[in-house]
Amino acid sequence: MKTLKIAIQKSGRLNEKSVEILKNCGLSFENYKSSLISTVTNFPLEILFLRDDDIPEYVQDGIADLGIVGENVIVETKAEVSYLQKLGFGKCTLKIAVQATSNIQNLDELNGKAIATSYPVILEKFLQEKGIKSDIRTISGSVEIGPGLGLSDAIFDIVSTGGTLKSNGLKPFADVMQSEAVLIGNKSIADNPEVAELLQRIRSVLSAKSNKYVVLNVSKDNLQKVVDLLPGVKSPTVVPLFEPNWVAVHSVIAEEDFWDKINSLKAAGAEGILVMPIEKIIT
Repeated sequence: MKTLKIAIQKSGRLNEKSVEILKNCGLSFENYKSSLISTVTNFPLEILFLRDDDIPEYVQDGIADLGIVGENVIVETKAEVSYLQKLGFGKCTLKIAVQATSNIQNLDELNGKAIATSYPVILEKFLQEKGIKSDIRTISGSVEIGPGLGLSDAIFDIVSTGGTLKSNGLKPFADVMQSEAVLIGNKSIADNPEVAELLQRIRSVLSAKSNKYVVLNVSKDNLQKVVDLLPGVKSPTVVPLFEPNWVAVHSVIAEEDFWDKINSLKAAGAEGILVMPIEKIIT
């Protein structure tokens, strides 16, 4: 059985969630805060802790079999890797931003303007598609200070909440790319049983996080109305209660539909609604 290698961010905004999802998959490992490599004791896997910019190329070149990294980093490095699973965390938008006092209102007005960024590849592709010729100034670190120092007329960077832009006197101007963490693999892992097993575990964890387990009581007179609202994984489980003409219904509700469903269930006659988190869903 081959020992797989998965590369994740050593530090930064994706590190904690990457470790969390691997541990939720039942993987046991330690010393991940002080080591560049950690061995999983209950699965044939080694975890490499790297700079996020290096992860796509490590996977592309086969040094790592798998990686967890933001989509924006994959595009920026032009790495040839397989997208295996979006992971639902590390979501952000790459935006062009200008000074809050700027008179720039249309994309065409960026022609001839200087834009500071750490993501020149993504920005150049976007500008070419829009027929805009700007002076792209590649810098590392805090690009937000570019306009204030007179280095650029605008910036292009990751924006999560917008707080950093506001604190530097900037405002969002144009959305360029949506990004989130992705599980990637190199081209040689096709049909690898260990990869398939790990991917199944990750998908079961993601499915559980996006659903709630619900138990409720309802009279048989209202049962069909309630069941129609609760498809469950396949169909709801209905269990008779000691009280005549009453049953308990067990089912699963998608997180995004949760409050609408709860209100609809109450209106349909459901009582004593109990909602619980789900640890795993294996399908």
